[in-house]
Amino acid sequence: MKKFLDDDFILQTETAKRLFHEYAEALPIIDYHCHISPREIYEDKRFDSLGDVWFGGKQEDGSFFGDHYKWRLMRSNGMSEEFITGRDDEFARFKGFAATLTKAIGNPMYHWCNLELKKYFGITEPLNEKNAKEIWDKCNDKLQNDPNMTVRGLIRQSNVAYVGTTDDPVDSLIWHEKIAQDESIDFMVRPSFRPDKAVNINKKGFKEYIGELAKSVGKEKLGSTQEVIDALIQRVEFFAAHGCVASDHGLDYVPFRKVSIEECDAAFNKAMEGKEVTVSEAEGYQTALLIALGKTYHKHGIAMELHYSCLRNMNERMFELEGPDTGFDMIANNSCGGNLANLLSELDKTGELPKTIVFSLTPVDNEQIGTILGCFQSSEVPGKIQQGPAWWFNDNKQGMEDQMKSLANLGLLGNFIGMLTDSRSFLSYTRHDYFRRIMCNLIGEWVENGEYPDDEEALKMLVSDISYYNAKRYFGI
Repeated sequence: MKKFLDDDFILQTETAKRLFHEYAEALPIIDYHCHISPREIYEDKRFDSLGDVWFGGKQEDGSFFGDHYKWRLMRSNGMSEEFITGRDDEFARFKGFAATLTKAIGNPMYHWCNLELKKYFGITEPLNEKNAKEIWDKCNDKLQNDPNMTVRGLIRQSNVAYVGTTDDPVDSLIWHEKIAQDESIDFMVRPSFRPDKAVNINKKGFKEYIGELAKSVGKEKLGSTQEVIDALIQRVEFFAAHGCVASDHGLDYVPFRKVSIEECDAAFNKAMEGKEVTVSEAEGYQTALLIALGKTYHKHGIAMELHYSCLRNMNERMFELEGPDTGFDMIANNSCGGNLANLLSELDKTGELPKTIVFSLTPVDNEQIGTILGCFQSSEVPGKIQQGPAWWFNDNKQGMEDQMKSLANLGLLGNFIGMLTDSRSFLSYTRHDYFRRIMCNLIGEWVENGEYPDDEEALKMLVSDISYYNAKRYFGI
């Protein structure tokens, strides 16, 4: 029987062990998509407790911010909401989570949490309700007193070379500017352009957001689709001047409905008047923006990330109480592969298709995405059109293996740009370690089964590239 979480965790063969320990383990991390705060990086925040860094909760402004992966598990174990997103009794919340975690066999959260305790706190005993107080005290003591346990210290301990935050177009990027001017910060932090609020014409808050976008470009208002596009292009240029190499779009599904600019304006005017916009009207407007933005990304060498197939905030009662991103989202079942291909083709017609990374939350989309990639590759960069790593509900051992096997079956796994955290936590860099172990185990299995030669030079290149170098080249870091 193998020991839990030993140095060879997940690595089932001698080849897998060799590949991970010799080639993958020590490489730096390029975390090209996450949701951590650049302000907290600049201010080098120190967390008050493990509960603060692990769970988050209600903020001073009444909004909620934290790890909804953990919140969902605690709800599944029947914990009261006051001990999930509430912060009145931090230890009670932690003890409840510890009791929950012992039931999470087969869930990646069990691995991630114990990996974090081991890497950052030196705790090798699996967390449970019995040892919760001892672990709580030890972790809190280290968080409060160890000079390496600040935000920057955690990033350095994790060997992170690049952090790609997620930023709204109207953001002043003041914290990114401060980071760039601080010579003591020896890793890269760059903004990523996330224009969802300007694209989502049929969602609550659109009218108000367009007002904010207008102010960000020095205007009183934006009166047409083209003016919205022009404002977004201006903000892309501002982001590019601050080192932005990636954009991100969180879409319910990928729309593609080409209509006249007059039809786009009719939809825009309805939305600005507070009237309901139909699905087809919204799709026309959204398509116009995606095409214009795609061309702008290409001009500035910015990669376009497309995340889709999520149904968000499905529990209406809890959404009203706590707002978005609090753990009430689910996988959607969309049939938008044709739309995605049409969007890429439209950009490709004029030679303005940017580097594109496609993420679907629906795992059955793996093969469809794999075949779409092959339609739009070019000599600009190897693997110009990428399938992103297993995302959100899929970033578990099975999901990662399925995504890599599908990509290997239908494309070139060797050009894959690898893992990202997509996280709000500064401890979640262990997910890169988790991914690299799974990747090395998969490749090692193929080698030991005689499905790929035991060619050390080729294997070193494959493992090193997927772990680090492909992303470094792809984003020009």
